[in-house]
Amino acid sequence: MDEVERGRRKIEWAEKHMKVISRIREMFRRDKPLEGVKVGMALHVEAKTAVLVLTLIDGGAEVAITGCNPMSSQDDVAEALRDMGIKCYAKRGMSEEEYYSALRKVASIKPDVVIDDGADLIFLLHTDEELSRVDVMGASEETTTGIIRLRAMEREGVLRFPVIAVNDAYTKYLFDNRYGTGQSTWDGIMRATNLLIAGKNVVVAGYGWCGRGIAMRAKGLGANVIVTEVDEIRALEAVMDGFRVMPMREAARVGDIFVTATGDKDVIGREHFEVMKDGAILANAGHFNVEINVRELEEMSVSKREMRENVTEYDLGNKKLYLLAEGRLVNLVAGDGHPVEVMDMSFSDQALAAKYIVENAENLERKVYRLPEELDRKVARLKLESMGIEIDRLSDEQIRYLSDWRQGT
Repeated sequence: MDEVERGRRKIEWAEKHMKVISRIREMFRRDKPLEGVKVGMALHVEAKTAVLVLTLIDGGAEVAITGCNPMSSQDDVAEALRDMGIKCYAKRGMSEEEYYSALRKVASIKPDVVIDDGADLIFLLHTDEELSRVDVMGASEETTTGIIRLRAMEREGVLRFPVIAVNDAYTKYLFDNRYGTGQSTWDGIMRATNLLIAGKNVVVAGYGWCGRGIAMRAKGLGANVIVTEVDEIRALEAVMDGFRVMPMREAARVGDIFVTATGDKDVIGREHFEVMKDGAILANAGHFNVEINVRELEEMSVSKREMRENVTEYDLGNKKLYLLAEGRLVNLVAGDGHPVEVMDMSFSDQALAAKYIVENAENLERKVYRLPEELDRKVARLKLESMGIEIDRLSDEQIRYLSDWRQGT
């Protein structure tokens, strides 16, 4: 089987299990809400993303896409998209120069709508002298890291078009970030290492929704879970959820496997490497490869070698540490990313966000917005329907009771 056929079959498998976006795609095919609209995309290019691309095209859009991480694209899926006549500039293992060149190619179509993951494409459209003149209606952002960057841009008054924070939709972060990241992170770690998780001390850095999912799945696999946090409320929640909580400088001494999921830099660095056990495993589930300070790990090492695919051994002289996936997103570099059914909701949010931007661009300010609640709930409703699940509805009397402050017992 050649790469194109392999990629097409991956896409077909994803389509079969993405029931919500299939319904939205039918509507897009009928109504053409994106007719004549150019959409520039920077996402992890794999099968689920391809289904979103095809949905937008069925809605009338012209699409150009590239990856949002140098190591997360799947070449067979990218080849399949190109074989369909789609402008796809992604490939796995891009250099930094190739990565930004591909982003510029996407931006060169002068997109009306941008769909981003990590905000690199949006950032380029703000900082490149020529590209900053492109008239963008609006954008949507997929991930926590990107939203952090975009809210900072909004605060500084430099954001030049509206952005829908798809990451902040309930049907995204409660499921994609928690259940998607939780399952796919451990899938990537286990594929890379072929090691048992049960009985090991697993240190999860960050107890946001991604960290919650990683910790929950580690516990289910039989690990002894330790959480590190900088937020008092999240730390307290981790304690109440049954996890040990301590500073990283203490956790570093006892951890067997470390997983970062904070969105910040230098979460694990020299002071932690110095006290880690021989054989400790380091993995990152955050968007950028900055959470584990790889530069300091390199400086401390007398040698390094590849032990398995996506496993690099660093010899510090007195012990050896193992870095997975070069410190990049372990779930996408060493695995297939989030489960299909989870991304069904996230990419349905993205498709509806693109439609919303086109229909409401004139009324949107240069701000970061949440996805409108009615669209969020529409995705949840379609998901329940696809699972064959019905829920109760309030009666008129119950609605009146809840809206009348005079009501008592």
